[in-house]
Amino acid sequence: MEKKCDKALVGMAGAYSALYTPFRRDGSLNEEMVERTIEYGISRGLRGFYLTGSTGEGFLLSQDERKRVYSRAVKAARGRAKLIAHVGCMSTDDAVELARFAAKVGVDWVSSVAPVYFGQCFEAAYDHYRRISSATDLPFMIYSLGADIVPDRDARFFDLKNVKGMKYTNYKYWTVQALKNRLSKDVVFFAGADEQVLSALATGLFSGCIGTSQNVIPAHFAELFRLAEANDFAAAARLQSEIVRFVEVLVAKPNGTWHKSMMKYIGLDCGEGRAPNGRSLARGELKELFSRLDALGFVVRNDARR
Repeated sequence: MEKKCDKALVGMAGAYSALYTPFRRDGSLNEEMVERTIEYGISRGLRGFYLTGSTGEGFLLSQDERKRVYSRAVKAARGRAKLIAHVGCMSTDDAVELARFAAKVGVDWVSSVAPVYFGQCFEAAYDHYRRISSATDLPFMIYSLGADIVPDRDARFFDLKNVKGMKYTNYKYWTVQALKNRLSKDVVFFAGADEQVLSALATGLFSGCIGTSQNVIPAHFAELFRLAEANDFAAAARLQSEIVRFVEVLVAKPNGTWHKSMMKYIGLDCGEGRAPNGRSLARGELKELFSRLDALGFVVRNDARR
């Protein structure tokens, strides 16, 4: 008998951005820019968007702001892209509230990091994920951020009914394989390290990628994914080399405003990072950033206005 594919996994493959949450000059949420950023990403080949995650400064947003991002993203995407709502919060109750809201407004998946600050042990993480994933009928994606996978232990997360995927932001891909070998159901894995996307895709384990750089150079990742699917790894390697050069500029300063100002370069003003993640850039710093992007030669100034 032919094995039936889980409908939740259909259409999930591809490049996604971990969407920046845009702010106005007064620090308030810029919902119009949420829509414009998603429209730009879709036009450049992105298949989906990860909302209010690490790049989206989710832990620095209010519950209301996160709900408004979800609602506006659904309005913007209009079914043309997959939407994954990161609902991770300090409080499990707050995360459950966000998950239920995301399901209500039409988001496709729910996701969360493991407990932050409190409850940093497997038992607490299991209960955290159990309560969030069971709060709706949406598929749930674990967000493994910088943590080592322990295959025998972490396979238990996938026993939970709605847990059907993982965003893995680390580099030990063999542990992902070991984890997948222990699972009895179909799941999806997404690579979260922009600088090693091609390495991840080459393993055959990952359905796509979710990252920060995809906001600024989305076409690079869309094409990289297409080339990897076509087994043209030589051409894909050339794109990955450019992505690495971009990431070097991205991480040059640990300042969320430095990162988000790259969006201003391509024509989408997402404002500054919210404190303590972001600090205002001096005029000279912004000039330096734009000069470094100019020097790369493949990031298109004002591309979103074309």
